[in-house]
Amino acid sequence: MKSMPQLELETGVDGAAPPRRERTEGHWPHHGAKEPAPAAFMTQMVKKRLDRSRRQWGCAVNALLVTFIIVALPAMAILFGARSSASAVWVANALRLGSATTSHDTDKLLGGLLSADGFDDERSCHSRFQSARYRRNAGKRPSPYLVSKLRQHEALQRRCGPGTDAYSNALEQLGSGKMQSYDGGECRYLVSISYSYQGLGNRILAATSAFLYAVLTGRVLLVDPSNHMGELFCEPFPNATWLLPPDSFPLKGYTNFSVETAESYGNMLKNNKIIKTDDAARMPPPAFVYIHLNHDASGGLDKLFFCDEDQRALRDIQWLLMRTDNYIVPGLFLLTGFQEELGMLFPEPDTVFHHLGRYLLHPNNHVWALVTRYYDAYLATARQRVGIQVRVFGADRESPELLKQITSCTRKENLLPELLTAAEPETANAVPAAARGQSKAVLVTSLKSWYYEKLKSMYWEQGTVTGEAVGVHQPSHEEYQRFRAKSHDTRAWAEMYLLSLTDVLVTTGASTFGYVAQGLGGLTPWVMYKPPANGSVVADPPCGRGVSMEPCFHDPPAYDCKTKKWADTGKIVPHVQHCEDVSWGLKLVPRIA
Repeated sequence: MKSMPQLELETGVDGAAPPRRERTEGHWPHHGAKEPAPAAFMTQMVKKRLDRSRRQWGCAVNALLVTFIIVALPAMAILFGARSSASAVWVANALRLGSATTSHDTDKLLGGLLSADGFDDERSCHSRFQSARYRRNAGKRPSPYLVSKLRQHEALQRRCGPGTDAYSNALEQLGSGKMQSYDGGECRYLVSISYSYQGLGNRILAATSAFLYAVLTGRVLLVDPSNHMGELFCEPFPNATWLLPPDSFPLKGYTNFSVETAESYGNMLKNNKIIKTDDAARMPPPAFVYIHLNHDASGGLDKLFFCDEDQRALRDIQWLLMRTDNYIVPGLFLLTGFQEELGMLFPEPDTVFHHLGRYLLHPNNHVWALVTRYYDAYLATARQRVGIQVRVFGADRESPELLKQITSCTRKENLLPELLTAAEPETANAVPAAARGQSKAVLVTSLKSWYYEKLKSMYWEQGTVTGEAVGVHQPSHEEYQRFRAKSHDTRAWAEMYLLSLTDVLVTTGASTFGYVAQGLGGLTPWVMYKPPANGSVVADPPCGRGVSMEPCFHDPPAYDCKTKKWADTGKIVPHVQHCEDVSWGLKLVPRIA
């Protein structure tokens, strides 16, 4: 038997304490509806036309600027003479600025991933409308089928979600607690819940997994708000909510459901409360079923969830409650009944979290302000931004071996420049002017400040062989995990998002914090392998390029539903393979041509 993978409990955030004023690096900069009636609709149309006019005017200004530069460039070269390289740098920057602005204007909706209607008040969620301008990597484009399916799901949330008659009727049926047949209506529900000791990375992956399952099965998604989900993220659905109103929910103890709960799917199978046959005389389905897919799912019965026969048994149950601390999406790709639909939604299977995360997860205005202030202060002007996510499993200590692994990885992969040796003179005039102007900004996220301090000292006390300026920054360092602390989750979410804005990314293997950042950014990371002997030696090689940007499913099923035998589920579907950082885990990879 393989040992159970260690549960990731850390959110990877660093620093709840307020910054000391004498330091200038490594801290956060200071803070400084219903469907429209006809008249309101006309007002919105006028506003949209004005917005379109402003965008067209902005594009015209950019075009005029570029034309001016092209015409004036020869004269500038003659005028500046020996300083022509400086002119070229200025021209390149101006062209890049114009290009970035135009790109943002044309792809604010991320290729149609986000809805153009229903979010007319940009002030309610700045990140939804501004995120594209902060990304140099435009990301993958969603399939037209996924775009269409998301619009359909938004309509379902409006028809059946909290505040509708359908939702009130469904709550009444659930509260009765009686076994009853589902009436065949369209309003079915999936409630995503999590334990309070699960890190934010785990909760994000769980909610995203639940959302995909809700889309595949035509269910309204309702997320338990008890772990700050409603206080960290904007509402993703126009004119609807994704949050479960807990005060009116009749299952009062639902947040404490566990593997022992009698209504869990595994226990109901074991006790013959659910019959997996098409016999017309079978008992009516229960009012609800609890799906326990946490790391401690027992006896294989709970993980029969990933079998087609069991999906048919769950289909007619109006209320499903799901708890997981995993990214269960690769398991959904093993289900024969979902494979055709998933293929149309995601022709590139290694982009599932990339698309769904960007659709679903928008930082609220407070978190977005943290992100943009830090980005503007420390990252915006750098030629290249390098993200380094440091996660220490087990003993909570500073590790010289892990520091060596970080520096070996970043230099071996040419992510950071080599340092000059003591014998090499630091002669600034010997470095070409163009190279001196090319800076790198390194963003370090860790609970510890030690790694950041060491890296910063290296690049301050020694020059680089390329002459590049390297700035090292860390937003915060809380030193240890703070469960149920909103301030901790706020910084964790801001730092995940900041990492996703980097150009290249180095992550610690098996960390959900890194998984979220790489998926949102559309970045295939360099993954630092876990060293042997509990970190007492440096891993060799120190890191390797990930096989995809998808997160890893740490606790997948090990049962072949067709043969009804234990099997290697990493060999059933070509684009579902074992993870590079968790050998028994599963992850989505590109399709084999």
